[in-house]
Amino acid sequence: MDIFIVIVLLIMIVGSIAAAKTKNILSAIIIFMVYTLMMSILWQKLNAPDLAITEVAVGTGITSILFLLTYRKIKVVKK
Repeated sequence: MDIFIVIVLLIMIVGSIAAAKTKNILSAIIIFMVYTLMMSILWQKLNAPDLAITEVAVGTGITSILFLLTYRKIKVVKK
């Protein structure tokens, strides 16, 4: 197996555990964004460019924006 794929998989494992364990919501959102970016890189390395593009668009793009907008709404309500 390629060493690059192993590194990406390790980053994904650490990222998923860190996102679940962190207490700060904004940190969890940023870790999730990195996780989905690593997932899209992994799809590209596995020769599935259609899945990689979808992962970037939906996972890193739309979902992260929705999470950040929701976080902003929560911060306004909490004050």
